[in-house]
Amino acid sequence: MSFERAPKKRRFTTPQGFLLAGSFLITLGSFAVLPYMSVLLHQRLGLGLGTVGFVLAVASLIQFAGGVVAGPVAARIGLRRSMLVALALRTAGFAAFVPGLTSPVLAIGALLLVSAGAAPYLPANKAYLVAGSPDADRPRLLSASSSAFNAGMTLGPPAAAPLVMGSPGVLFTCVAGLFALVGVGHAFLPREEARPETAASLEPGNGERRSGLSPFLVTVVSVYAFMFFQHYLALYAVPRTSAGFYGVVLMGYAALLVVAQPLLAEWIAALSYPAALRWGFGAMAAGMAAIAGGGHAGIAVGGALLCLGEIVLFLKNDLEALARSSAPPATVFGRQRLAAGIGAFASGVVGGQLYAAAESAGSARAFWVVVGLQCLLLPVLLMYGGRRTARGRSEPRTEAASELRG
Repeated sequence: MSFERAPKKRRFTTPQGFLLAGSFLITLGSFAVLPYMSVLLHQRLGLGLGTVGFVLAVASLIQFAGGVVAGPVAARIGLRRSMLVALALRTAGFAAFVPGLTSPVLAIGALLLVSAGAAPYLPANKAYLVAGSPDADRPRLLSASSSAFNAGMTLGPPAAAPLVMGSPGVLFTCVAGLFALVGVGHAFLPREEARPETAASLEPGNGERRSGLSPFLVTVVSVYAFMFFQHYLALYAVPRTSAGFYGVVLMGYAALLVVAQPLLAEWIAALSYPAALRWGFGAMAAGMAAIAGGGHAGIAVGGALLCLGEIVLFLKNDLEALARSSAPPATVFGRQRLAAGIGAFASGVVGGQLYAAAESAGSARAFWVVVGLQCLLLPVLLMYGGRRTARGRSEPRTEAASELRG
């Protein structure tokens, strides 16, 4: 009787392991500072809230929209050098905050420098991570990368809390030093492997036909729907529960995201794109409905369902964008980052109006009901548009085949 040995899961290479550890440290340092930026600019430097909002909006626009330069920069100087340039900009920006603590002009310049450094780093980081790896490894690598980033985002704010108001100069010095050390480590990474991209790799195998869904558009809509939860949960949850409970929900959300995404990565990769939309947006719609129910249980369950929706949609969108494009991965990830920025901006604009209307009507729960309905309708519209696009592409082929037969 013979037993087949189960195939071993591939381990991370040394450069991949370093990049994942670096991703954690980079977001740990960034989120030790950036969530408190509005407080520092307003309370310490005396800027008006309108000015603070404008500065943060410009910084966000640079960080997200600037991702599109990652492809051209990487094509010219390579992925490793792109990451080094980005880290050098961010190190200089955090270091400039030390003298900037007494000067609004320097502080704003430092923030914009940090944002400019963030723009090309993430696309180049993800592109380097998948460079030279087979397509089958992409879900595992990208999910591990997301978990590393999210772990740093979770631990950064509480780690910095004791220093952010009392000793911000020490905090910025430590963060600049951390970025400098991570940058030195990047200098020792080997040059990325060239990964030949062929037209055949863009076509689905085994007779499967890809839907006409655009990963860029789906990413815009996914982030648009998700950011209602990100922007407005605190406004809704804290008065109905407590600030402490809201903090527990955020910590639980982040922990679930870090653990669950790698576990679900292979299942998500195997889903068709329409099925991923049904799962992802369906989980978001159910989560919004649970939050609308209010109370501790509804908000906690809603957060868990939103986490599932984020895991499915965000990973699947990146995988589909890579599979459908012949462009270098850094260019693909840069476009995806731009799409996320557009979705977040649209959600902020629409969400403020919706929440204000719901509150003026005397029912903030109506806000979550309306957002949940959007989560149900948006994938229907996306898939309808995708079917029309796919049908439009197939019609010329059908006509050509008929002419050949004739």
